Amino acid sequence: METLQIKDKKFAVSIPEAEILKQVKRVAGEINRDLAGSEPVFLAILNGSFIFAADLMREIELSAQISFVKLASYVGTSSTGSVCEMIGLNVDISGRDVVVVEDIVDSGLTMKYVTEMLAKYNPRSISICTLLLKPGNLKVDLDIPYKCFSIPNDFILGYGLDYDGYGRNTRDIYTVVE
Repeated sequence: METLQIKDKKFAVSIPEAEILKQVKRVAGEINRDLAGSEPVFLAILNGSFIFAADLMREIELSAQISFVKLASYVGTSSTGSVCEMIGLNVDISGRDVVVVEDIVDSGLTMKYVTEMLAKYNPRSISICTLLLKPGNLKVDLDIPYKCFSIPNDFILGYGLDYDGYGRNTRDIYTVVE
């Protein structure tokens, strides 16, 4: 088994790049179908979603905008349970369909915060699009119409996800093994 050493942890490939790109294309197709005739705003959550958002946007056939918000809720390998906004919204979403693009929905607390914050700007709709969902770890009820993968509660990295800032640049998604 091929492993990757990042700081004090070893990781093994759990989702290869080819499978990731196949699922990104599938989800983009669902968004293209569901929002046909709309000019949505994609709101990517930094830092983790930047690679997913780039690949997703290349598959979107709609006239669309993308903007970025930076939030923090992780320290090391676990969620802190609180969200701290760092860079805010810089596009008018009033009356628009908004697709929040996230790398991973773990506890759901970040997404709950983001959707509640966005609702104050009177968008027509807010949809969540995530690369990864940990359904076994959700602490809040969320409607997530667009997801590429449901995964167990393992700690993962790669394809934009990190461990203390490292490992974002791998093409595959890795799971911690030791």
